[in-house]
Amino acid sequence: MSFETDAPQAPRVRVSPQQWRLKLTPAEYAVLREAATEPAFSGEYDDTTTDGAYVCRACGAELFRSTEKFDSGCGWPSFFDPATTDAVIIRPDLSLGMRRVEVRCANCHSHLGHVFDGEGYDTPTDKRYCVNSIALRLQPSSTATAAIELRD
Repeated sequence: MSFETDAPQAPRVRVSPQQWRLKLTPAEYAVLREAATEPAFSGEYDDTTTDGAYVCRACGAELFRSTEKFDSGCGWPSFFDPATTDAVIIRPDLSLGMRRVEVRCANCHSHLGHVFDGEGYDTPTDKRYCVNSIALRLQPSSTATAAIELRD
């Protein structure tokens, strides 16, 4: 893998495991806080083509945009780049007896999925951020624009 992994940093949003359990459903908690994976082709955003921003389901930080989403056919939403360079952090994942690169929300360090490089997709980056739908919430363009305006 040709990725440089991000240096460890403390999450900007710090919530106790008990608080996360109150905020998230058991399935959301399993993926976002325990790095589980939802079954392929089961998530609500796998084949969504709605314009907008994809935010972290745990903390609401903008992670990806529909303009970087593409159909990889893998069964999970795929993006070729995050919304901004500091939206996500990546780190080595040696679980399941293989070497992968995990993607986490930079804001709260919730597990999102994995990123793969050099698979030959016709995208500007040749990267595939393979993200669990349950880790995201789609804000359609009109809502995403309003949220951006509120932050400015």
